[in-house]
Amino acid sequence: MRENVEFGSNEQEVHIPIRGWRTISADFNMPPGAEAVVVFAHGSGSSRFSPRNRYVAEMLQEKHLATVLIDLLTPTEESIDAVSRNLRFDIKLLSERVVTAIRWLRDQEEIGSMKIGCFGASTGAAAALVAAARLPHDVVAVVSRGGRPDLAEDDLPLVKAPTLLIVGGDDSVVIDLNRQAMERLTCEKQIVIVSRAGHLFEEPGKLERVAELAADWFAKHLIGQPVGGAAT
Repeated sequence: MRENVEFGSNEQEVHIPIRGWRTISADFNMPPGAEAVVVFAHGSGSSRFSPRNRYVAEMLQEKHLATVLIDLLTPTEESIDAVSRNLRFDIKLLSERVVTAIRWLRDQEEIGSMKIGCFGASTGAAAALVAAARLPHDVVAVVSRGGRPDLAEDDLPLVKAPTLLIVGGDDSVVIDLNRQAMERLTCEKQIVIVSRAGHLFEEPGKLERVAELAADWFAKHLIGQPVGGAAT
């Protein structure tokens, strides 16, 4: 099943087929002159409507990067997870959905040859890294925001894509988990700790810093642009 997306269009909702004739929804934005595409994997208990991810996506679009914000769960699964809170930590399931989205992108006529990056938040970061490990010829770069890359476990040494881990300076537990994951990654890698920022980067100017770091990382590795500033 093919659902082609359009260049130069405003954001459009698309439906990506998964097993059993079901679909997951995604918001696709292809800015004019787009040269690569970034798939967003949201965090635990969130969705493609996450205001933080959408803010980052808008900055990437300004860098001529198309964005795909996907719902990793179907509406039925979201209802179940709202009660059980189990599916949001099912990294195998979540990573399968990211892999499916990437393969769907490859099937799109206009963008199938573009380089692909993955942006993951919280548990979505683990899903993005597992997808990168399993699709090493497709995923060219990965960025994690306040992520749980440690949950990617045995897939971490298999990741070939350059990986940037962004963590809030006040998020001490997640800093430790990201440092543990860094030790297992064998690809080009970098960790940036944003000072005086919490887990959700809600403090003034902190999410903007995340967006700048992500945009620079993807611009460098996906379209070969020089970075706009030092990653500090």
